[in-house]
Amino acid sequence: MKKNILVTGASSGLGLLIANELHRKGFNVIGTSRNPEKIKSTVPFKMIALNLDSDNSITTLPERLFKEIDKLDILINNAGFLVTGIAEEIPIELGRKQFETNFWGTIKVTNAILPFFRNQKFGKIITVGSITGLVAFPNTSYYASSKHALEGYFKALRYELTEFNIRVAMIEPGSFRTNIMENSSTTLNRIEDYNRLRTKSEKYADLIVEQGEDPKMVASKVLKVVETENPRFRNLVGKGLSVLVTLQHFAYGILEKNVLKQLNNA
Repeated sequence: MKKNILVTGASSGLGLLIANELHRKGFNVIGTSRNPEKIKSTVPFKMIALNLDSDNSITTLPERLFKEIDKLDILINNAGFLVTGIAEEIPIELGRKQFETNFWGTIKVTNAILPFFRNQKFGKIITVGSITGLVAFPNTSYYASSKHALEGYFKALRYELTEFNIRVAMIEPGSFRTNIMENSSTTLNRIEDYNRLRTKSEKYADLIVEQGEDPKMVASKVLKVVETENPRFRNLVGKGLSVLVTLQHFAYGILEKNVLKQLNNA
């Protein structure tokens, strides 16, 4: 019998690639989008509405989902967005919105599904994080914070769900060619003292996305975790990430110098 997989944020970017790859491999995929009507005729899998900023949309998700399927095998948390900007310039309200979507929205969806996983005594929760959830860079303070928060939350959750045969894993992509910058939010507040750093940071961000790796690698990594009975918790995707994470923990000074050097060369 085909496994049923729910993929949030499946209308574009990595979510769409992941959903398409899983469908191609024979899984029964249900994707979510704020506006599924706009895309459902163009994708080979089912789409249902989900808005991570709406408590009503999240609380009614199980009822709507289980009209389509009788059980759920895997939840893939992918939906979210990017806030860019120098930390001091970003209004707290925009920072809160970043957390409401990326962190609290993801947690609320997970909590909506968990009772069903516990009842059936199996399930898998795969959350798409980011290398910025492990190593922070300038101009990404709130985005990095939201991804760090997800890493910590699911790191603890995996222990709590072991007795129910529910597995928890994180996918941590590096730089890939996606539309993440096009769909990002920022602020018009500008502090002149940061002009040089902001310009270099934005130029560097555009450069690493332009020169990023093929995002299909992320979909392939998700597929591997889906097919692994007991996957490792942290799954890095991209060249050089293991070294980057090691530097973060054991040689932060070297990492800092490297980041500043790349910014100055941008």
